Amino acid sequence: MLILAYLLLPKQTVEARLFILVLGFILIRDAMTPLGFWKLGAAGQTVWLRFPDDGWLLVTLGVMSLILTFGIVLANKRLLNLLFWCGKGRTASAIAGLLGALVVVVPCALIYSFIDMEARGGAVPAYVLLPLLFMALAGNFMEEVLFRGYLQGYFERISGPLKAALISAILFASGHIFLALTVTDIGAPILIFTLYEGIVCAYVRMKYGILPSTLTHGLAIFTLSSGLI
Repeated sequence: MLILAYLLLPKQTVEARLFILVLGFILIRDAMTPLGFWKLGAAGQTVWLRFPDDGWLLVTLGVMSLILTFGIVLANKRLLNLLFWCGKGRTASAIAGLLGALVVVVPCALIYSFIDMEARGGAVPAYVLLPLLFMALAGNFMEEVLFRGYLQGYFERISGPLKAALISAILFASGHIFLALTVTDIGAPILIFTLYEGIVCAYVRMKYGILPSTLTHGLAIFTLSSGLI
């Protein structure tokens, strides 16, 4: 239904296209929970998450996400000017992405240190770590293109970089309301974590681009779901 609505839209309706793209992503992501593609829970004041111990499934999910993302970008050539991919200093941009992931992960790691591994998803087999890393980066690439690419790029034109980054983070957290309150009953910890993560990713995107913010987002999700902390 969303695809049909999207195809019926006039090409110049930027806001409506962004709304449908983001809504479609939220529906797909939230459907992953009842389908068993990931598990979430609360650990203190933050969240834990785990993915299936099936490397082929994780790789498939990652590949599908990349195909959808590139399809969205190619189908919306009029919106390419909203996408800031990477800063001029590639090394500095990569380091910023890594540091951003560290900023996201450290508070969770401190909370996790007081909670037994079994109470936050259990150990993760070593053989699944590489597919998990690929899926975390590929899957969150789509999320970054939508929220930090299109939305943040759009609001930068209206309100400037700092306000656009904050709006992007708030909308990102708001997009997890159904996941927090309807799909699961975890509640506030999901919204607090996603707002914090969204602010970090939005700042990295503002300064260095979508690819570094994908590093931040993907590596943070990988670290939190890998059982390495």
